[in-house]
Amino acid sequence: MTIKRIDSGARMSGAVVHGNTVYLAGQVGEGETVTEQCKDALGEVDRLLAAAGTDKSKILQTLIYISDISYFAEMNAAWEAWVDPANTPARATSEAKLAAPKYKVEFIVTAAI
Repeated sequence: MTIKRIDSGARMSGAVVHGNTVYLAGQVGEGETVTEQCKDALGEVDRLLAAAGTDKSKILQTLIYISDISYFAEMNAAWEAWVDPANTPARATSEAKLAAPKYKVEFIVTAAI
């Protein structure tokens, strides 16, 4: 089976396709609020999924990390505005320190092609 790497760099790829599955690197967004960061990061998820030949209706699992659990409701509102309501994936959300203090949310997505 072939492996296709999308947006490869020295440290990581933005996405990796193996067989009929695409694995996205953690996606963070820019903005001051959780909502802004979610919209930006989920826009990047859309872009990477499209580059892999799929879309959000094929997401199998999403892991969400938020830097403060008090952001849970705001993140959920942004997520629910974006996710395909007919095809919601398996999902887990945890509080975690992210790569830089400015980041409030990170999405890790696995999808079918």
